[in-house]
Amino acid sequence: MGLLSSLTGATLYLDTNVFVYACEGFPDFSDSLRELFAAIDAGNISAVTSELTLAELLVKPFMDGDAHRQSIYNDTIRNSEQLSVFPITRDILIEAARLRSASTLRLPDAIHVATACSAGCTLFLTNDKRISTIVGIKVILLSEL
Repeated sequence: MGLLSSLTGATLYLDTNVFVYACEGFPDFSDSLRELFAAIDAGNISAVTSELTLAELLVKPFMDGDAHRQSIYNDTIRNSEQLSVFPITRDILIEAARLRSASTLRLPDAIHVATACSAGCTLFLTNDKRISTIVGIKVILLSEL
């Protein structure tokens, strides 16, 4: 991952789709994500996400009655030395509303961006091209890695 060296030392927000691709083993992104998560585990990159990520990840496993995948996602999206999981606060919701009023973001995406900004993230990793138009935080698309 040529971009990995530029991520070292960064505070990186991980959008929900990053976890979907990593946990579900999407072949197009598996090598890049394996290297990224190794760098996060080694402490070279600080990773942040929102509690909203867990809610989004659990929808399909609940629909499928897949308790194993529910457990994987529940175990993955926790505060740890490698990952800071931020709650959805009133201030984040207000900032999300402001972002929505100035863009075409959907509410969940606006909450993710507001959380990233609140957490002091310098980079936002996603594969959602709609988020790439946001001003104030550098967005990196997985498909461009």
